[in-house]
Amino acid sequence: MNEKEKKYYDNFVRAVLSLQNEEEVKEFFEDICTIKEIQDICRRLEVAKLLSEGMVFNEISKETGSSSATIGRVNKCLMYGPGGYKAVLERLKEEDD
Repeated sequence: MNEKEKKYYDNFVRAVLSLQNEEEVKEFFEDICTIKEIQDICRRLEVAKLLSEGMVFNEISKETGSSSATIGRVNKCLMYGPGGYKAVLERLKEEDD
């Protein structure tokens, strides 16, 4: 990522962190993303959840409609990524318990 793109990315992260409640988050993402982009992000999170629960690729594909490439990429992030999916999934699980 070049310096300009890094600046944009850092700005985006700061913008997300500035949101104060669920309604603001929804409004921000509805403004900044297309419906398809939001659906794709939501689907990736669901794929990560199902992978972490031990579901296999073909079952996840049937459940979510995600391609094997998307499921593979999410799986790679879960296994070798910086830990964003894991952190979020742990927090969501804590909220559900």
